[in-house]
Amino acid sequence: MIRQDTINHDVRHWFVMNFMENKGSLAEHQAQSTAPTVKYLPWPKTLIFHRRHHQHFHPSRRSATQRLKMPFKRYVEIGRVGLVNYGKDYGKLVVIVDVIDQNRALVDAPDMVRSQLNFKRLTLTDIKIDIKRVPNKKTLVAALEAADVKNKWESSSWGRKLIVQKKRASLNDFDRFKIMLAKIKKAGVVRQELVKLKKETAA
Repeated sequence: MIRQDTINHDVRHWFVMNFMENKGSLAEHQAQSTAPTVKYLPWPKTLIFHRRHHQHFHPSRRSATQRLKMPFKRYVEIGRVGLVNYGKDYGKLVVIVDVIDQNRALVDAPDMVRSQLNFKRLTLTDIKIDIKRVPNKKTLVAALEAADVKNKWESSSWGRKLIVQKKRASLNDFDRFKIMLAKIKKAGVVRQELVKLKKETAA
């Protein structure tokens, strides 16, 4: 419950000291306006002053728009591209074509059958295409090509990381052995160059 009260002793003391420094009159100020009221909010030690000349006491000087700025930009909406993070379609990019309820969405992709998917198995991306609700497969493919979704995904850091993971998972023992030898050779070259630079610096 919100309770209103007069200004407390500490804040009143601050007013007195401030008027003394500015050679103002506390009596004249009280004659012009009454003591400001304070609204106690549910969280502790947070005061909001109502009068215009006491706004410098406000806990935040930012505007309401800045304080209410949303921390994320990925929303569950029609046209949002998502990544399947679980199940038989793991790692596949899909598009939300309809929202069934608060737990499921209808997703589709060029190489899959349109089906429902739980939001827990879907990770939203920053990519969004312009489509209407429940489009046909031809319209969906055309929208994906127009938005260049494949290249945008592969050029992103998230997409590049998944591509590297897939390549490493497909390697056999001999491929991993060749990669190990290449790393050893690279480390040797770097070590030789560092020794040369140290000798040049010392000379």
